[in-house]
Amino acid sequence: MTQPHTGFAFPTGVTEPEYDLWSETVNIDPTGIFDGLNQADASWRAKARKFVLEEVKNDIHEYWDKAEYPLHLLTKLGDADLLRDGLAIEGREAMSPLAAGLVNMEMARGDGSVGTIIGVQGGLALRSVIYCGSPEQIATYGQRMLSGELPGAFALTEPTHGSDSVSLETAARKVEGGYVLSGEKKWIGNGSIGGISIVWARDEEGKVRGFIVHQDAQGYSATTITNKLSLRAIWQAHIRMDEVFVPDEDVLPGATSFKDTSRVLFATRLGVAWAAVGHATACYESAVNYAKQRIQFGRPLAASQIVQERLARMQSELATIQLMVMQATTRETAGTLTGPQASLAKYTATRTARSVASNARDLLGGNGILTSNRVARHFADMEALHTYEGTETVQALIMGRDITGFSAFA
Repeated sequence: MTQPHTGFAFPTGVTEPEYDLWSETVNIDPTGIFDGLNQADASWRAKARKFVLEEVKNDIHEYWDKAEYPLHLLTKLGDADLLRDGLAIEGREAMSPLAAGLVNMEMARGDGSVGTIIGVQGGLALRSVIYCGSPEQIATYGQRMLSGELPGAFALTEPTHGSDSVSLETAARKVEGGYVLSGEKKWIGNGSIGGISIVWARDEEGKVRGFIVHQDAQGYSATTITNKLSLRAIWQAHIRMDEVFVPDEDVLPGATSFKDTSRVLFATRLGVAWAAVGHATACYESAVNYAKQRIQFGRPLAASQIVQERLARMQSELATIQLMVMQATTRETAGTLTGPQASLAKYTATRTARSVASNARDLLGGNGILTSNRVARHFADMEALHTYEGTETVQALIMGRDITGFSAFA
């Protein structure tokens, strides 16, 4: 059969070609916002991108499909010094807030589960030890967590207290030589893989305290949550603690109120916004690559007006959140970032990245629901990112209180 002349080269026959959705020929920085990166920040970004291409790209969709945790990546991330999330560690190269954001962006651009490994291990668990631990605790646990040798979990969320985390009910009772913890936690990343969990509980005086709990302690049981739609290549756990003894040396001395918990959480909020930028980047570049390579009606999809309009919209949305998150990070570096500003960045970045992911999924048609075609994983993982570290509603209430002067939380 003679093909119509269109001026375009296109495949013939019934075999569909392979699409290179990872091609780096797409301009993912339309406003040039990253052109001015200093050498140190650019180096951290390049290191993260190199890790993704060499260690993540080729087989992550298989782990995601099977809901298997690529535990070997934890130590490899440690070897590459990519579990820091901006924490200042004596003897280690400095990592600016912008460098930490760029690492989060590139990791999420590669895969959401791998990005979340960094967020849990470094951003939450290790940060809790560094911020709230004693010098002895930092020496005992910090370096092993930094290397990825010792997995760490951040156990705050409870089955009946998700967004309302300040109302946590896990109890800590003082006994001779330490505390006894009882209660349940849910959606705890790394909570069932061996290692330690930073457990937040309320003592007999009603104060929120932080505890280093060994996951092999008697009375600690953790079940990996199954049937997840998102972040399938990292395990979250439902934890039950029945009279778990924690010795005094594993009580975090700097964690004595929910303000200390919030300090850790606040430091990670922009990391989530950067991760959303990474997901949006992956979806946008995949959509552009697919539109150029996919032939329909005798020409590439990219030659269609409606497709170009959709890509232009996606580019606009990507540029918007890049600029917003960069500005928020500039304020964080200067020490002037406020809670409502961080919430605005997270709220806008995750909402907008969802829109980009949805458009990309649709543009790929049936190929958009195949996890091996990249976009489907990001499309699903964005649902988790949109929810954790403070849901859209919670961020909106923080912003609304700042706008109006009225708290609407209760």
